[in-house]
Amino acid sequence: MDYIKKNKNESQKETIAIHLHENIEKVKQTLGNSTDLIISELRIGENGTKKAAIIYTDGLVDTKTIHNFMEPFMIRAREIEPGKGMDTPQEILRFMEDMTVTVGSIKEITDFSSLFKSVLSGDTVFLLDGLDRGIVASTRGWEDRGVSETSIESVVRGPRESFTETLRTNTSLIRRRIKDPHLWMETIQIGQVTQTDVSIMYIKGIVNDKVLKEVRERLNRINIDGILESGNIEEMIQDETFTPFPTMYNTERPDVASAGLMEGRVAIIVDGTPIVLLVPVVFTQFFQASEDYYNRSDFGAMRALRVVAFLLSLLAPSFYIAVTTFHQEMLPTSLLINLATQREGVPFPAFIEAMFMEFTFEILREAGIRMPRMIGPAISIVGALVIGEAAVQAGLVTPAMIIVVSITAISNFVFPAIAMSIPIRFLRFGLMGAAAAYGIYGIFIGLVAIYLHLCSLRSFGVPYMSPMAPFNLSDQKDTLFRFPLWAMRTRPRLISQKNKVREQTQNPEPGENRP
Repeated sequence: MDYIKKNKNESQKETIAIHLHENIEKVKQTLGNSTDLIISELRIGENGTKKAAIIYTDGLVDTKTIHNFMEPFMIRAREIEPGKGMDTPQEILRFMEDMTVTVGSIKEITDFSSLFKSVLSGDTVFLLDGLDRGIVASTRGWEDRGVSETSIESVVRGPRESFTETLRTNTSLIRRRIKDPHLWMETIQIGQVTQTDVSIMYIKGIVNDKVLKEVRERLNRINIDGILESGNIEEMIQDETFTPFPTMYNTERPDVASAGLMEGRVAIIVDGTPIVLLVPVVFTQFFQASEDYYNRSDFGAMRALRVVAFLLSLLAPSFYIAVTTFHQEMLPTSLLINLATQREGVPFPAFIEAMFMEFTFEILREAGIRMPRMIGPAISIVGALVIGEAAVQAGLVTPAMIIVVSITAISNFVFPAIAMSIPIRFLRFGLMGAAAAYGIYGIFIGLVAIYLHLCSLRSFGVPYMSPMAPFNLSDQKDTLFRFPLWAMRTRPRLISQKNKVREQTQNPEPGENRP
């Protein structure tokens, strides 16, 4: 069933007229003199006594499908004798519905709103003189990008496919992985101007009905001119506006989306973008890579390394500032003397020094993203090396600061989900300011504030820090470490509250007939 947002003026929709020329004039008047609008008038029936027209948008349709749609009908229409079922518009309509079996789907429409939506979506509309209805044939066939290897969430082991900008291609990639009749999909149109197709997919019987209801309600509350990317949807339906942390998970990998569906999550797929949204999401999910589940469970211990990288990316510059400014007694004497020697002649305090290098690295990172793909990474790396070396020789920064900022920048790329690296970059500057003002005490206060904020967040009703807070012992099998698959017998408790058992395999052991 489609949960289509109802137009406020739906009861006042203008219906299709019974005269063909009036309908054609209405189409031309509304859509203007668009050169890609094709209106082909033709005559059918015995001796060509019946006037008809087909309407479609060039570039959005598959012309072969239109040919297969009309050719059998035109051939058979000439063969039928008078009085044998082609004398009235209603008979022609029924005959056409019976003959056009070569297209994906056929439906009748009665109003111009549906006609315009169909034509601008890539369908073909058939109008007949004397009939106040039309036939819509599914003939969509525009040029699109084929399925290619993912460019953001790369893996060493696992599928290489990524989503594309076409909605039906993306839904088919998921259905090819989940061949369950309970995988349901609902489609809505969002945007008064763009009327973008937005689909939600879930597995009936596994999904949390309260979460599903909340997703429907939030999507139906959106009232905007246009949706061009899933980020527009994310910003409209997210739980918290004033938080740097993402409360929705976005991915371009079909296997990640399929795994989320099997855990009880809801996938939101937007036509025109390869990024799919998954809800609800928890904080630990951003440290989980898809290949954690494609290798042995001991490989999942790499998540602990990602947590270390998370802490380094967040705390390394601020800790350096705090130690060198307030807490020199924490350093070994030899290291303290070495750092003091390096800082001799540097005109700025450690905070200004760190801010200068951090801003420089952020500018280089942004430049590398915006520049052409072939030279962007080279510019980022070479630029960082050249500027860092020049800054040290000019006496603006110390070599130790270059090392700290470099480790911070590298650690920022360890996260499997790039959405988590962005808030860390912002919070890092706040902690650097706290360290410059209050030392380690300022860092501690900042960390407590961040943790309390994380505990206050929810994603579609699910606590953001679960299963840590609230603590759930059974869900700890897939957080900082991954237990073997045969040990993870239940789905996350707060994600799916029914059909919790997902695996009943016995513990691996040698067979009775072993050699």
